[in-house]
Amino acid sequence: MNLKKIYPRSNDRETVYLKNVITDPEITVGNYTIYNDFVNDPCQFEKNNVLYHYPVNHERLVIGKFCSIACGAKFMFNSANHSLKSLASYPFPIFFEEWDLDCESVTGAWDRKTNY
Repeated sequence: MNLKKIYPRSNDRETVYLKNVITDPEITVGNYTIYNDFVNDPCQFEKNNVLYHYPVNHERLVIGKFCSIACGAKFMFNSANHSLKSLASYPFPIFFEEWDLDCESVTGAWDRKTNY
């Protein structure tokens, strides 16, 4: 396998070797994993399919070596899984500076504000 090849089939620009279009070092993909997108540019997988992946949280996405990912599959991170209480009260711990928190404490701050 050509480790730089993006498209596994000639004349097919809807399917890519996913590893070869990923730029985020926190996302690891095996060599033979493919992604098909017949709606959007499959080279934009990170932008369109990896949601709530904030660098401050240091979360990793690892996708196996022989996977086939279908069009529209979404990968959501912990930052998307906050409790309803924190959503209803104050869902913005990303403004950690306003709360005098260091950036390493952001994920623990989701439920610190009271309901209004």
